[in-house]
Order: sequence, then structure tokens, then C-alpha cells
Amino acid sequence: MNLIRVRLGVLGLALLTGFTTPTAASAAPVAPSPTVEEQRLGRAAPQEILRRSGFDTVAPRLARALEAARTYGEARRAVTREGSRLWQRAVDRAQGRGPAGGDLSRDDDRPLYWARLGMTREVRTWEPEFGLTDGQRAALLDELERTSRGQNTIRSSHGKGLKRILLTGFDPFTLDRDIRISNPSGATALALDGTVIATADGPARVETAVFPVRWQDFTEGTVERTLRPHLPNVDLFTTVSQGRVGRFDIERTNGAWRGGFGDNENVGRTGTVPVADPASQPQWTTTTLPYAAIVAAPTGRFPVYDNTSVTEIPAGGTQPVVRPEGPTPGSAARAGGGGDYLSNEIAYRATLLRDRLGLRDTLPGGHVHTPVLQFGAGNTTEVTDPEFVRNRLDIIAQVRAILRAASAGS
Repeated sequence: MNLIRVRLGVLGLALLTGFTTPTAASAAPVAPSPTVEEQRLGRAAPQEILRRSGFDTVAPRLARALEAARTYGEARRAVTREGSRLWQRAVDRAQGRGPAGGDLSRDDDRPLYWARLGMTREVRTWEPEFGLTDGQRAALLDELERTSRGQNTIRSSHGKGLKRILLTGFDPFTLDRDIRISNPSGATALALDGTVIATADGPARVETAVFPVRWQDFTEGTVERTLRPHLPNVDLFTTVSQGRVGRFDIERTNGAWRGGFGDNENVGRTGTVPVADPASQPQWTTTTLPYAAIVAAPTGRFPVYDNTSVTEIPAGGTQPVVRPEGPTPGSAARAGGGGDYLSNEIAYRATLLRDRLGLRDTLPGGHVHTPVLQFGAGNTTEVTDPEFVRNRLDIIAQVRAILRAASAGS
């Protein structure tokens, strides 16, 4: 991705005057406006996606539940219930359970994304009669994000001989380029959550979650908060995101650098990936996935590569240099194999967490980049087409096969 720098406006500080004037009573917090991400909801493509999947009823149902709430506790319970219901409904739809709700392909991840934004917009702009502090609203939004992304329903499997695999996906992104975009990593998470894969070493149960494409959420530790309780209890993990056209990549090395590309809020961040205990933070982390076994396995129609390239500033240097064979000693990261965006960052954070938990030598884990999900030739306006669906289904099937190969090879 090309580097996009987004300048953030700096808020001026208001000077307080009139020391002899009596202090006025504090005004009640005002509900904030919808975010940049939520404002895209009003466009034609998101509305069509919601309508053709039956997910256009999700946000209105939450709005009714909030309207009926008479206390913050009731509102919190409503948000938890409806957020969890949305995740389960999206998983069920992707896995063929229950009504399709419309003619949109069941494997589509976009109904979940747009329905969640409708829900967060309802919470963000809700003004109950009993009053809502900024902290309470933030807590409701956080609960909605976690429950509707499957982040709080990751389970440890206890079946005898049953391996455990943890997989993460992402929301659609670059929506200002094309509002119709789907993310095959998110679709894969929905398709595989709670399923069992037959491997050469026996069955393996897959648990999944989806993450936002927002720098701030990563800064606030959403990855570590979600994964930390589960990494010690799984046999393999992989973060997954959309990468290059026509190929899968197993990313060998992850870098501690943010390149500044705009996120789903049109905000960019440039600098070292912010983590806890930065004094002990490495510039690079590496995959422990069995990349050789994955690349050698017949997993599907897209080629799979062991990607070793990075971009670094060499020790004693000042300019970035591409290193096809990986970083050199003492270098500073400027891009991992997966780039310098949130794909690289989730891989960096997950593998750093693995290492800090003392699991480096025992837990296979890393990052898989899927092919870019493309529409059929000539389709520049329709929200779906047969080739688009076929491509997404093939990517999902190939990720499943990659997990099978990784589980057998680890």
C-alpha cells in the first residue's frame, strides 16, 4: 500500500476567564456525532448489502432495546445481548444455519460489518433521559465491539485428542476507494468459527475473532486483551488479513513500525508500534508457523509463498533498504513481510505476545496473507457477482487447507 499521511488537526485549549463570575452548572454530556466509519452507512451499497442479507433489522432492534432501557444496567445488558446475537447470527449465516435473510451469498462478511456500524451509531448518538456519562457510553461501545466480533466467546476445547486453533480476521477496509469491498479474512473467521478440521494428527477445533481496521484500537491493546488469555491454551494460532493479488503469503518476519496509511476512520499513524514495556521491545518478531510444510502442501488454486522480504534501516544507516532475505543484525524496522499497516501490526503484536508469554519454542503462530478479493471483470457497480463469490469461497477453503497443513506440520 502506498504511504498516506493524514494530518491531524490540533485542538486549541480554551482559556478560562471571568474569575469573579459564578460558576455555571455543568451541562450534561452531549452525545457525539457518528464517526467517519459510521457515516458511510448512508451510502447505497451498504444499505443494499444490509437489505439483501436481512441484517437491516439489526440496528433498529438495538435502538428499540435502548429506548426501553431505564437504567445504565439495562442498557448494558441490551448491548451485550444484541452484540452477541449479531456475531452468532453472522456465524450461523456463513455456516448455513438458519435463514439466509436474502439473496446475498452466505459467505459474505459485509453484513456483519455494516450491521455492527449501525449498532455503534445507535449507541454513540443515544441520549437517554436518565443521562449517560462519557465513560458509560465508551463502556457500552467497547462491550458492543467485543461481543459483536467474537472476541469474548473464544472457547478452549476440552475434547480428548482435540487440537485447538485460534484464527483472527479483519473488517473490510479502503472503503473510500470502493465502498463494496469485502475482506476474505473476516469471511474466513465467520466460516470457520467453532468448526472442526480433520488433520493428519487428528481433529482440530477452530475458534475465531475479527478485529477493526483502526490504529487507535490497536494502541489501546485490543489484540493483547483478546489473545492473552487464550494463547497458552491453543496448539496453533494465525492472524489472517488480505494481502496481495493472486497469492497467499506466509509472512516470515514482522516489524515494529507503523507506516501511516489511513485506517477506516481516515486516520494515519507513523512510528514505532506502541506496546507495553517498550524498553524490551524488539524491532522484529518471527513466525513459528511451519512455513515450509504449508508452502509444500497442495492447499488450493492460489500459490502460497514463504515471504522473507522486509524493509529496514541498517545499523548505522539512515535510509530504508529492502532486504529480500530478512533483517540484518541491529537494524530498525520500516516494514515487515506483511508491510507497515495493521496486518503487520497484528502479526507483530500476536507473535510478541507469544514470546513474552514464554511460548516461542512451543507454540506455532504467525501471519497468513490471503489474495485480494476481486470482483468479476467489468463489475464496477454491483455489490456482488459470481466470480466475486467464487473467489471468496476459494480463499476460505484454502485457508482451511493451510490450517490443516500447519497443524500436521507443527
